[in-house]
Amino acid sequence: MSDIRILLVDDHPVVRAGLRAMLADFPGVSVVAEAADGEAALAELGRLNTLGEPVDLVLMDLQMGNGMDGVTATGRIKAGQGGTPPPPVLILTTYDTDADILAAVEAGASGYMLKDAPPEQIQQAVLSAAAGQTALAPEVAARLMGRIRNPSPALSPREVQLLELLATGMGNRAMAKQLFISEATVKTHLVHIYSKLGVDNRTAAIAVAAQRRIIRQR
Repeated sequence: MSDIRILLVDDHPVVRAGLRAMLADFPGVSVVAEAADGEAALAELGRLNTLGEPVDLVLMDLQMGNGMDGVTATGRIKAGQGGTPPPPVLILTTYDTDADILAAVEAGASGYMLKDAPPEQIQQAVLSAAAGQTALAPEVAARLMGRIRNPSPALSPREVQLLELLATGMGNRAMAKQLFISEATVKTHLVHIYSKLGVDNRTAAIAVAAQRRIIRQR
């Protein structure tokens, strides 16, 4: 059986070097290309497909400086912009908020792992994702299961998305334009968000969401 061919995507050269060294220790795994952001990743996938040497898995960071982020790149890869059939994408990041996890899953990621996971967990995730299976870090799986089992009203993916925009300081009109919805719909979502979080204003909503790791701390 041939090696699992991996495209490694991360904006930090030192991190890429560390990951490459770790992956080199995994039997049957080979890093065949690297990219520093999502746009470069799409270009590399296209180049390798043209050469008839497609990858079996993309190992993708989420936040990549000013370049295309991992969620956007994952969505474009799964849409076939890097070639078809699209390879599975395994997210490898330091972020474990609901917003990041939900965005990655909705974009089509096959798995979600944290960079501080033991090498054997990352190895198993690589093998599972390359085989077309779902691969989730235990902490990530626990958060997703918590959303399902929690009897209190959970925020919908759209509400989490609105909270993220809220945390950037956007007003209702800007959020409506960003999400292609009406201002009235934004206001309705905010009422639901405040109710679910037990708050009555934007500042409190952002603070509680960050405290519960629904969105990133800013």
